Amino acid sequence: MTLSLQPSVVTTNEGGTGLGYSKMTVRGSKGTQINVTLNGITLNDSESQEVFWVNIPSLSRILSSAQLQRGLGTSVSGPGAFGASLNLEEDKWDLGRSAIIDFSYGSFNTSSTTISLDTGVSKKGFRAYGAYSRGITDGYIRNAFGNVQSAFTKLSWTGRYDDVSLTWLMGDQHTGITWNGISKADLAIDRTYNSAGQYKDSEGNIVYYPNETDNYTQHHLQLKYHHRWGLKLHWTSVLNWTRGNGYYEQYKTGKKFKAYGFGSSDVADPSAKSDFIINKSMSNDYFVVKSDLKYFGDRSILSGGVYLSAFDGLHFGDVIWNKELGQVSNHQWYLNEGLKKEANVWARAEYTPVPAVNAYVDLQYRGILHSMNGIDDEFSDMTWDGGWSFFNPRAGLTWAPIRGHKTYAFVALGHREPGRSDIKEIIETNNAAGTSLEIKPEKMVDTEIGYEYHGRFAKASANIYLMEYKDMLLETGKLTDSGYAIKENVPRSWRRGIELAAAWNPFSRITLEGNATFSVNQIKDYTAYYEEYDNIDDWNFVGQYQEHFDKTTMLMSPSVVAMARATWRTFLGLNLSADLKFVGKQYWDNTASEDRCLPAYTVANASASYTFYLGRMGGLTLGLYFGNLFNRMYEADAWVYRAHFRGGSQEWYQEEGLFPQAPFNCMFRVSLSM
Repeated sequence: MTLSLQPSVVTTNEGGTGLGYSKMTVRGSKGTQINVTLNGITLNDSESQEVFWVNIPSLSRILSSAQLQRGLGTSVSGPGAFGASLNLEEDKWDLGRSAIIDFSYGSFNTSSTTISLDTGVSKKGFRAYGAYSRGITDGYIRNAFGNVQSAFTKLSWTGRYDDVSLTWLMGDQHTGITWNGISKADLAIDRTYNSAGQYKDSEGNIVYYPNETDNYTQHHLQLKYHHRWGLKLHWTSVLNWTRGNGYYEQYKTGKKFKAYGFGSSDVADPSAKSDFIINKSMSNDYFVVKSDLKYFGDRSILSGGVYLSAFDGLHFGDVIWNKELGQVSNHQWYLNEGLKKEANVWARAEYTPVPAVNAYVDLQYRGILHSMNGIDDEFSDMTWDGGWSFFNPRAGLTWAPIRGHKTYAFVALGHREPGRSDIKEIIETNNAAGTSLEIKPEKMVDTEIGYEYHGRFAKASANIYLMEYKDMLLETGKLTDSGYAIKENVPRSWRRGIELAAAWNPFSRITLEGNATFSVNQIKDYTAYYEEYDNIDDWNFVGQYQEHFDKTTMLMSPSVVAMARATWRTFLGLNLSADLKFVGKQYWDNTASEDRCLPAYTVANASASYTFYLGRMGGLTLGLYFGNLFNRMYEADAWVYRAHFRGGSQEWYQEEGLFPQAPFNCMFRVSLSM
């Protein structure tokens, strides 16, 4: 949500507020195609390739920088960046001893508390820094409550030639399940409706299971060592261990006993239907060794390194209650494990033959081994072994002939392997249909050409991008039971556009800025496949129904994204800011149907803050934030599932989920720094 005003960025929150499950797209590319690193270590989950921001809440409070690179970028670790790279760093500058207490409260009983302490660097080079945050919300839609917390501790020592630091980051989240979304029919009746946990009691009344929740805890432990041989040669190494475990709990109605592994020895009729409460759990460990060497010459910079990682993930499901049996113990109906190993080697050279010209070449090799075993929640055999090796070269040239003016060109080749859920869907399809379908890795060539101007009172930039894909893994619009987007390979597709940005200071205390992206996001020769059944009454599977498009638009990829913002820093210490965000029309699936699209929307926000300076005591800041000023009723994300009937009175069946965002809301903040 912090990056929502950046060029080409669209953000959304499942619960409608800023807390809980949040998502971000860049140039229409989803989170699985955005490579995110913290201190050079990949945050993307090795299996799903997604970053679940809710698992590390209030991360922005501990960061010193967040660099968003659109396109392939310069990532050297983790899954391929097919939309953007987000490089996060927490190495804050030493500002001396400090203590900060920050508290916010606002609409939907949303509150956020952060406490941080910093000892500063001692005479012998030691420093300790720590922070704790907790966020609570009721959420906008029903069951969108959140209770999230994070803790961060860093111990470091800085010497003349060496730096050593030990970092621990913990994230813990307990949130209500919100990934179902809302159908169009329910949206027209109640925008805050959420079907999660809904069932009927013994008297036929609609009630909701109170513990329809998602729960996850994650620990990141990093040991970093940096050595300098003078000013020209630097060596950095990082050891990382990430431990994660969690589960989500759901109430399931009208399910057969045999669907959860109950046999005739457990119940009289395994085909009978009943209500269940289930837990789906996961536990994983992620180990990383990263080491790189960097040389600073008079006209060149040379760097290279290695990134080795291993991920071990366990997935299992338990039935904990049944309507007829009551509490159930020790009934696990599935268990599977995945192991993913990666070896990364890269080298980069920058050269400045004359002051106005800079050229670079970046070469990366990735080798991946991925294996799975066990059975999934539908009793499919998950035994699978695969591997890929990719060579990803990049090259760029920058020319700055006149002070304040710069032009550049960049071209890169990237590859990206399928995720666990992509492989799982293919396995299940092959097991059910007796086919031998394969899922392919993606390939993209990214070309970027741009111009930047930096003047005394203004700056502007224009960037043309051509992202050409082969075998792109694109969402179909359908979700798994746990909210993952199901994807498929499309032979050829592209994202092409221009990004414009400008900022102007008409007066020293006033800043006007804006950006806009205009793009086409298309697929060539696309065939949509739908499950086909005999009729709406019997639902007997009879095959697949096909719909072909010579050219169509990618789902959830707006052709226009724009922002405008004005900031006024008054003489009295009062800071005022207002912004507008426009997001163009977005289709739910890849058929470019006007019946299945989100209308364009514009959202306005404003904020005000005032700081009382307390001399040596520090400062006290009071702030107000107003979201969705004009109370726009809009939806920012959606999914759809469609099935076709060969006979009967009805041709199509459709389920959809839309994600409405909160109407007008406000937040009050008080921050004391000492």
